[in-house]
Amino acid sequence: MTIDERRIAEELRLMAGEATPVDPLAHATRALARRRRRAWSVAGLTTVAVTATVAATVIAALALPPRDTPGPATAAGVAALPDNTPEQLRLVRECMPQGGPVHNMDGNRRIAEQGAADDFRVLVDYPDQGGSTALVGSDAGFVLCTPTDQKDMAERAVFTYWGFKPPGNLAGLSGDLQVDAYTSHTHSYTVGTQRIQKDDVYRVVTGRVSDGVRRVEVDWADGRRTSARIANGFFIVRITGKLVRDPQDPENKEATILDSPPVTVTAYGTDGKVLRQEKDVAFGPLGRGSD
Repeated sequence: MTIDERRIAEELRLMAGEATPVDPLAHATRALARRRRRAWSVAGLTTVAVTATVAATVIAALALPPRDTPGPATAAGVAALPDNTPEQLRLVRECMPQGGPVHNMDGNRRIAEQGAADDFRVLVDYPDQGGSTALVGSDAGFVLCTPTDQKDMAERAVFTYWGFKPPGNLAGLSGDLQVDAYTSHTHSYTVGTQRIQKDDVYRVVTGRVSDGVRRVEVDWADGRRTSARIANGFFIVRITGKLVRDPQDPENKEATILDSPPVTVTAYGTDGKVLRQEKDVAFGPLGRGSD
């Protein structure tokens, strides 16, 4: 199927879906204490205190395979990305309100050479009690999407090339595991009549696996270990971030950073056999190789 035909097919599915109601960096992250939409920086993200409030947003299901179940096609040999369902297409467009990926410092500045929203597919998502974060990719690269009911608070869709350099190498998986990002993503929202901003910050690990991988586990180096969700040859997992005092600003008791030590990512095959393990995976910003 050509690209144009696939887009037409998606539009038809979206129209049909709308006929029936659908339920609904451097290393540290620092906070901008303001009530308007957060501006994240690649050089050093600032973060406000992570709220303990569980977001009331209901994230609709994305019709992906069950957790830890590989999809029918894998990134290592996939000839075409999976088609979006009408709901997934809607998620992608809401994730990229400017029509495509944007500059990491300016959410209104679309970078046209990185593709249009309709080029992107929901590859895999990780839902939890606070919402979800999805890996959304094109043939060239990917963005992360963390849905929010308050669209003006959405995280920027910052693009990263597969393989960290243009034009992107989606099929360039030489082994059983490729970690494409260990970064943070934020679900921001406001509460009360004064629209006080709250920010739920997550540590996120995502990447690609071969079709022999049955489970991917992340050791977060803080006592937590989590299994990722796998679909279509891609995986993603997130945990709630923890804030610690900023060692570079010891005099400021309110200065905090996201605790983001290096992690270990392990891919398992059948019978629990370790197929590949990546140790000391460093935290970093999205957009690597895209400048």
